[in-house]
Amino acid sequence: MLHASNALQIRQCNWKKEPMALAGCPDSFLHHPYYQDQVEQTPPLSPRDLAGPGFPAPPDRLTNHQEDDVDLEALVNDVNASLESLYPARSMQSETVPLLQNGQHARGQPPASGTRSLQAQRSQPVHILAVRRLQEEDQQLRTSSLPAIPNPFPELCGPGSPPVLTRGSLPPSQAAAKQDVRVFSEDGTSRVVEIAADMTARDLCQLLVYRSHCVDDNSWTLVEHHPHLGLERYLEDHELVVQVESTMASESKFLFRKNYAKYEFFKNPTNFFPEQMVTWCQQSNGGHNQLLQNFLNSSSCPEIQGFLHVKELGKKSWRKLYVCLRRSGLYCSTKGASKEPRHLQLLGGLEESSVFSLITGRKQYGAPTDYGFCIKPNKVRNETKELRLLCAEDEQGRTCWMTACRLLKYGMLLYQNFRIPPPRKALLPSFSTPVRSVSENSLVAMDFSGQTGRVIENPAEAQSAALEEGHAWRKRSTRMNILGSQSPLHPSTLSTVIHRTQHWFHGRISREESHRIIKQQGLVDGLFLLRDSQSNPKAFVLTLCHHQKIKNFQILPCEDDGQMFFSLDDGNTKFSDLIQLVDFYQLNKGVLPCKLKHHCIRVAL
Repeated sequence: MLHASNALQIRQCNWKKEPMALAGCPDSFLHHPYYQDQVEQTPPLSPRDLAGPGFPAPPDRLTNHQEDDVDLEALVNDVNASLESLYPARSMQSETVPLLQNGQHARGQPPASGTRSLQAQRSQPVHILAVRRLQEEDQQLRTSSLPAIPNPFPELCGPGSPPVLTRGSLPPSQAAAKQDVRVFSEDGTSRVVEIAADMTARDLCQLLVYRSHCVDDNSWTLVEHHPHLGLERYLEDHELVVQVESTMASESKFLFRKNYAKYEFFKNPTNFFPEQMVTWCQQSNGGHNQLLQNFLNSSSCPEIQGFLHVKELGKKSWRKLYVCLRRSGLYCSTKGASKEPRHLQLLGGLEESSVFSLITGRKQYGAPTDYGFCIKPNKVRNETKELRLLCAEDEQGRTCWMTACRLLKYGMLLYQNFRIPPPRKALLPSFSTPVRSVSENSLVAMDFSGQTGRVIENPAEAQSAALEEGHAWRKRSTRMNILGSQSPLHPSTLSTVIHRTQHWFHGRISREESHRIIKQQGLVDGLFLLRDSQSNPKAFVLTLCHHQKIKNFQILPCEDDGQMFFSLDDGNTKFSDLIQLVDFYQLNKGVLPCKLKHHCIRVAL
């Protein structure tokens, strides 16, 4: 009976003459000294010696040495076929058991009983290559079918690392986990959303924007609200929602809110960092143009310094101390304004903590001002003893301290979120956030001046047609008013109610409530809202933010030729309704300190 070792010797004898007989073997094996020696030392076998039980006798023409190269290759193929017929079970096992590149069994899987030697496996290189090829194709298919997960921390990746995470890089429980999260709006309504474990705050905001049919301008944010502690903060776009929720108490909740000042410090750094509050460990010649670069550069040493009211831990008293903020944490001086290391005491670090705004400072903690903020360790849920409470003298000071904490903690991540918003995920089938509202997207400009109507595709022509239509409508309504026609679209009634359909009109709210809404949605220039006047039932009030200060302007009604108008400047500029007034001051500053740019909005979930 022919042994597998003899078959291997036949292959080895033919390696020098027929290198192509070893299909799939590297060329380096063919020229290895070991195989060269084996070829020289192995005595050649006669074809007749291969005859045995179960093997067909080789043809007589194999004895012709002139055709030895071709006939020997055919003989090896016949031997392989005979081995398959004698050991079908072993052949099937060799195709199913995973093999490494050298033909051995995979680690942790012992060979079955009756398994032949390594030489027997090498006598069947065709099967090993087939199994190996199938395994590679299967692995490629599985890898290509996995969805790409955007990396929430791209700055931690090396220069050659891809910007996405594969499914294998996450724990199995996190990769497939789903969790329900309830999000509240400003009017008290809420919505339960099922999210994945790797969903960021920006992803969830996009999903809520899509479902509430509002405009996505990258200013929507999630708010981590703790009513029992009187604290809240805006989540950064890259933060994982599930991870943040795991640190929240049962009384805490998420709010869905606008924040126009989220990245405003990148546009106007001078409004956020007063010169007297910023110092550098080394001379900086760039002024405010290089201010943010120094904050984002990890090798620089920026410092924010100034006096703050600090609440003592475990006590109700507040002390006014000289405080400086560095990359290593927030420090207070125990001796005046000295910044010597022996006089500095650590108030709190930024690595394992988050910075919150104090919303009920005076009532809950006896804060000396309304401009408080807090450094809260992530492990704290309900306890107030470990909260580091601080108060600034004004809103600009509080904004400077809190913005500096964000920059020192997150660094380039904030700039990446500002410059390159994270890509949208396939949260819903055919997910696409509308650039405008859904009702506006369904409308087109039409021209009916001819016999048949046509769609106006030129934007300039469409705007001109809209203006002409508006003037013609007002002329018709004025003519109908003169004739005494009382229609549902009577101008005197329409001008007093049409503004109530706009998002910037907030109805009958107090001055304090309007200021609170402005502060919540970001103290940026041009942020405004309109409300009913509390002192004059027929008047309205425009609440506007400029240079982080909130101002109020009264809109009074005036009558001219029997028609009612509205004016901000004692009748010098008149408008038939509040929509015209807002449109005008969005394009012209007029008597206002700045143009109307952003309007406060509340969306019902």
